[in-house]
Amino acid sequence: MVHVLSSRTLVHPTDPERSRAFYGERLGLPVYREFGTGPERGTVYFLGGGFLEVSGRSDAAAAPAVQLWLQVADAAAAHEELVAQGVEIVRPPVREPWGLVEMWITDPDGIRIVLVEVPADHPLRYRPGI
Repeated sequence: MVHVLSSRTLVHPTDPERSRAFYGERLGLPVYREFGTGPERGTVYFLGGGFLEVSGRSDAAAAPAVQLWLQVADAAAAHEELVAQGVEIVRPPVREPWGLVEMWITDPDGIRIVLVEVPADHPLRYRPGI
């Protein structure tokens, strides 16, 4: 069995500066650490229980199958904040048939990002024995 101590999602953007501006300034993700120098330096952001590393450079955008799932406390408030930051909203917050409130955006390379609110009455909030 592999004992995982930490994890991070790696993104190699087509334009590192643009992606750092998106994740750091527009989304407001706090920086965990930075490494290297120059435009392709790495920046690691706190991402809830994990990390997002934006580093290096890619000649192609990420595959459409790659998506980020970010849980937020309040999808409506996140929507307002992102609109104020000029983030294009692909789909505003909607309560899905499965009970989650989901909103969709994309990063500068087209990586789909779903911001999810778990309402208080949703089964994901249920923790047996707690």
